[in-house]
Amino acid sequence: MGADRTLTPEILGPAPLTPETIAHLEERARHVRLETIRLIAIAKVGHYSSTFSCAELFATLYYDAMRLRHGEPRWSDRDRFLMGKGHAAVGLYPLLADWGFFPKELLDGYTRLGNPLGDHPDMTKVPGVDFSSGSIGHALSAGLGMVMGGRMTGRRFDVYVMLGDGEMQEGQVWEAAMAAAHQKAGNLIAIVDRNGYQLDGQVDEVMGIEPLAGKWRAFGWEVHEVDGHDVAALATLFRRLKQDKTRERPACVIAKTLKGKGVGYMEREAGWHLGYLAPEDEAAAIAEIMGQATAPARFQGDAR
Repeated sequence: MGADRTLTPEILGPAPLTPETIAHLEERARHVRLETIRLIAIAKVGHYSSTFSCAELFATLYYDAMRLRHGEPRWSDRDRFLMGKGHAAVGLYPLLADWGFFPKELLDGYTRLGNPLGDHPDMTKVPGVDFSSGSIGHALSAGLGMVMGGRMTGRRFDVYVMLGDGEMQEGQVWEAAMAAAHQKAGNLIAIVDRNGYQLDGQVDEVMGIEPLAGKWRAFGWEVHEVDGHDVAALATLFRRLKQDKTRERPACVIAKTLKGKGVGYMEREAGWHLGYLAPEDEAAAIAEIMGQATAPARFQGDAR
């Protein structure tokens, strides 16, 4: 999990939410951002800002909330994690390597010819990836299918589905939402990364999705709105959801986040949806993520 904390063979229930736990989750979120910069430097292009907005979500899920076994990516009773916003997979891969699902050396060949770690995740090639995603809108349907499949075999595991807020414009999301409520899929948890931006600009300018919480409630879901960068709030919420084994309504977590969180000039800047940091700019961005300085503005995003 990190140099300061040993991975247990199996996480069945989290330790108390201590200041040390919170600090560890914050450190793991920084790790996601730092590894994102390192891996995109290998690929020469990538999705910094979409990954930075969900770094705390990644950290809290994989180091506190989810039930996993180290080195066993296909353990049948594990919790599942699906990414609708598959373009943020660069932030997921370091966590899967941390869990021993594949050798960490694979990270060094990210997106290179013959390496299974691509810009979008492929469940047929990458151990620990539960769903191949690229075209958005399908993940919630697949997650519901996993819940129902587990039900048929007598297993109950939690299924977490991370969705982009631009993804809320896809009709299939709402078909799946309606079906999940009908099926009483209480162990299905949708997480909307509400960072306010998509490829073409601000979500609410491309196609408005509000009232988002009201829509999910109208479809029969239990809805929770939370600061998506507050690991203590996230951990508290996910723990509460996991402890409620009698819940029949699926849960939607609307995580209010900043696109590009961690590097000031990337925040709320649509041009960094896809971009590349020149080598001379990496050190300044890393220093800002580490809280040492504010990086000077750069404009290598694709809209520039």
